[in-house]
Amino acid sequence: MRAWPSPEIPTLPVAGPPVALHDTVTGQLVTTRPEGPARLYVCGITPYDATHLGHAATYLGFDLLNRAWRNAGHEVTYVQNVTDVDDPLLERATKVKVDWVELAERETELFRQDMTALRVLSPAHYVGAVESIPDVIELIERLQAAGAVYRVEDDLYMSVTADPAFGEESGMDREEMLRIFPERGGDPDRPGKKDPLDCVVWRGERPGEPSWESPFGPGRPGWHVECAAIAMRHLGGDFDVQGGGSDLVFPHHEMCAGHAQVAEPGTRFAQVYSHAGMVAYDGEKMSKSRGNLVFVSALRNSDVDPMAIRLALLNHHYRSDWEWTDAELWTAVDTLADWRRALALGAGAPAGPVVEEVLAALADDLDAPRAVAAVDRWARATLGTDGLADTSDPDAAMAVLTVIDAALGLAV
Repeated sequence: MRAWPSPEIPTLPVAGPPVALHDTVTGQLVTTRPEGPARLYVCGITPYDATHLGHAATYLGFDLLNRAWRNAGHEVTYVQNVTDVDDPLLERATKVKVDWVELAERETELFRQDMTALRVLSPAHYVGAVESIPDVIELIERLQAAGAVYRVEDDLYMSVTADPAFGEESGMDREEMLRIFPERGGDPDRPGKKDPLDCVVWRGERPGEPSWESPFGPGRPGWHVECAAIAMRHLGGDFDVQGGGSDLVFPHHEMCAGHAQVAEPGTRFAQVYSHAGMVAYDGEKMSKSRGNLVFVSALRNSDVDPMAIRLALLNHHYRSDWEWTDAELWTAVDTLADWRRALALGAGAPAGPVVEEVLAALADDLDAPRAVAAVDRWARATLGTDGLADTSDPDAAMAVLTVIDAALGLAV
């Protein structure tokens, strides 16, 4: 599948520090130490609607990680999937009377346009569920060989108990898992399952639904096995970071890890599991089911500067839960105007401290608000809004402009 065009990252005169990231498994800050290219997998969209600000916040968060690694001198292999066949997509297509392939292609293209406008670095491998089916089949066969798969009517399930580490990624007890599982695509009450938490890896053909031939009969992949197969194919085992929204901790990331770890005993799926917070609107988490969505494309089409959208999102730490308001956007618009006035002067307050602070902040669990505050202090000092203007560094604007672009992804 085609990704979007990736913006160039300017070269910084100094290297960023090693990148530390909060690990969901341990609850601790972990310094990432990639051996060779840093390997990152971030779960992608199910393309049955447009990109909302909750999606954008997640992908911007991991874009900061991608940039921080690159600024620290690492190459990065970034992989993202597109779940271009799944129940929500098929249900939406039926409801609006549109071919499911046409719907998936249309919304994926809109997502590409949104990511391009927000200057998110594109993945090296952007892989759809449909094109990953050969890898999914191979992974299921490995799970079968391990004795971890069983049949319920035309569907195949994986036994979660086959993975001795099941539950370690999320840290949830069984009661909490059973509460959440049906809310997030699980079917704990299905007769014939060995364990209510077992997840489907191959969904047998249903009338009117797309299906593909396989050694298990016609059907299509389960959600979790899709991501596991794509990650294993392009990143191998024990890759550096598995990322996504906090709503993916369980069951999605727990199940992905289980599939990979049963298929390759003794290997962890990922070294670090990192999760972005949820964005609310009108008092509730932004979601399609609630209908309280603010779409990136709608903001762009109303002549809002995409850099203001990006800055508004960067004003919140990627792991925080927060609520979007129109005031967030207009504050970002005003901040960008101040920065641009300061940068237009050429000379400004000393750039060295702000460059150092921005890189240090982003290496410290992607602390974008701290980095934004450092740039804002520089702009105020340069413009003299807090007193006498400081234009003592003749090359300040270029240095600050470069770090804003390279580290924060803002074209100012």
